[in-house]
Amino acid sequence: MQCPPSFILVLMMRVSSFCRLAGNLAILGCSLVFTVDAVSGSSAAAQRGPVQRTVQGKVTDKGEAGLNGAVVYLKDDHTLSVKSFISESDGGYRFGQLSANTDYELWAEMNGKKSPTKTISSFDSKNSFQMNLKIDTGK
Repeated sequence: MQCPPSFILVLMMRVSSFCRLAGNLAILGCSLVFTVDAVSGSSAAAQRGPVQRTVQGKVTDKGEAGLNGAVVYLKDDHTLSVKSFISESDGGYRFGQLSANTDYELWAEMNGKKSPTKTISSFDSKNSFQMNLKIDTGK
């Protein structure tokens, strides 16, 4: 991705002003960082793209048997949107493409019964979560 020349000029002026305030050593450091980013057109983090997270697991009854057809909910605590997944025959579920900068709540429901809610924190550095959900179905 190439930056437009006007953007680079404005950025150079701002970086240069900041660096002048910080002293001669900072000028050298800022100039080198700016040059690397300007030549490549983007930073290394942008080239990799945003980190995507996944959460998966099983919905089980208190006897650890997988529950087919349980509804697993994933709530985005930033937008308050809720995604759902109907558990597979072994109770398995999976949500992908989760933002690393968002907190989530996760729970399952079946026949009017609900599992305890689990959370995924944006402060947790993992990209993959294994979370089993247990519903007391009376069995």
